Amino acid sequence: MSTPATINPRIIEALYCEALVLSDEVRNAFTLSGRLERAGQDEDLARIALSSEGLRTTSRMMHAIAWLLNHRAFFMGEISEIQLRNHGRLAADMSQSRPDQLALLDPRIARLVETTRHFYERLLRLDRSWRANGGGASTIRRLHERIEQRLAG
Repeated sequence: MSTPATINPRIIEALYCEALVLSDEVRNAFTLSGRLERAGQDEDLARIALSSEGLRTTSRMMHAIAWLLNHRAFFMGEISEIQLRNHGRLAADMSQSRPDQLALLDPRIARLVETTRHFYERLLRLDRSWRANGGGASTIRRLHERIEQRLAG
């Protein structure tokens, strides 16, 4: 079994970029999805599913980006490890979607919802691992990383 990856600035930046792209896709998908192909009795259920999953998916990505921004602030020395531990938690239940509602959505939108759910679950695993292993970097390692960043930039 391999050891879990530690959270470092490169991982956070890569995940942050991925989160921004996913968030943009979510915004486009749910903004442009006002057209429903279903007609009749299922139309109301489909509209409710679209609204519910749109809100759920958008909230999921907002929480993911907030978590990533907190970690970016930590690595830039803007917040302390204590502040990160106290305010940088992910809600475990944000990754859930309702299968009955997903079934009513356009397949492309349903796949996007699932992609955001898997992304959020990756962040949850990373956060749990980070917390289980004592959290942030040592002070010396953080100083070393900050010096490297300043020399590189």
